[in-house]
Amino acid sequence: MAAGKAASKPSLWQNERLRFIVCFCGVFVCYFYYGILQETITRGDYSHAGKTEKFRYATTLVFIQCVINAAFARLLILVFESSKQDHTRSWLYGMCSLSYLGAMVSSNSALQYVNYPTQVLGKSCKPIPVMILGVTILRKKYPMAKYLCVFLIVAGVALFLYKPNKGSSTSDEHKSGFGEMLLLLSLTLDGLTGVAQDHMRARYQTGANHMMLNINMWSTLVLGITVLWTGEVWEFLSFADRYPGIIYNILLFGITSALGQTFIFMTVVYFGPLTCSIITTTRKFFTILGSVLLFGNIISPMQWFGTILVFLGLGLDAKFGKSPKKTTY
Repeated sequence: MAAGKAASKPSLWQNERLRFIVCFCGVFVCYFYYGILQETITRGDYSHAGKTEKFRYATTLVFIQCVINAAFARLLILVFESSKQDHTRSWLYGMCSLSYLGAMVSSNSALQYVNYPTQVLGKSCKPIPVMILGVTILRKKYPMAKYLCVFLIVAGVALFLYKPNKGSSTSDEHKSGFGEMLLLLSLTLDGLTGVAQDHMRARYQTGANHMMLNINMWSTLVLGITVLWTGEVWEFLSFADRYPGIIYNILLFGITSALGQTFIFMTVVYFGPLTCSIITTTRKFFTILGSVLLFGNIISPMQWFGTILVFLGLGLDAKFGKSPKKTTY
């Protein structure tokens, strides 16, 4: 009798608040270090034989990231979910991977033209396309409070990105503008990814590790063909041969990405893409602070005010912008 009661007792992991805390802390810790490594790799100066270079191999970097992510997800499935079946359509994973990797490549490429705080705050607008595309494609309904929160986020980002550029050159303006266009593209693709993940979660009850594995496998296939077709992989290998120390940073980058993605996909499965986007953006304020302190990026008072508006909107959204609770899988 006692054994029967023990068997029916819900596990600690079934506690929704505990799951939320674990997901939030996992995302925060992994992606804080991930952000430091990303800026170190993509914005650092590399010197060899009197020549200074920049890292310009964003596609190859994302390819390596996806390989490590897929391998890590496969390991998790073998250890914890070997008997669990996945019924999600392969074509849906393929479509989701295109928007997913496009967002990552655009985001990484933007760092060649804008500093890390700008990239981080731009990506903080992720709830906007997730919400807009959720309304237009999935016909989802959101409370009015959420629209106010979105307005605060948009206003904050507009203030952050506005620069009088009184003393800047036309070349710098063009570079900054191109970087911001890449961020806009990344946000749009993030929204499409969120819509696809929402559909998989609702229709097929897709598991976190299966979602992570299949999306990254499709992404690895597409990116592998791309880096071979363009020849970027050979240029990257030549670059790594000149600067072998970068391999260590890239491996750490991939490992923190894999761990972070595990928590990301757990959040998507248990709480939905919009909650996931809110979690990922609330930790970004501290990433901005870390970037300012560690890399000397300068933020003007107007940009700080815009930053505060963004995270005020995110905070209000987390408290008042929730839709009626649905069943979680």
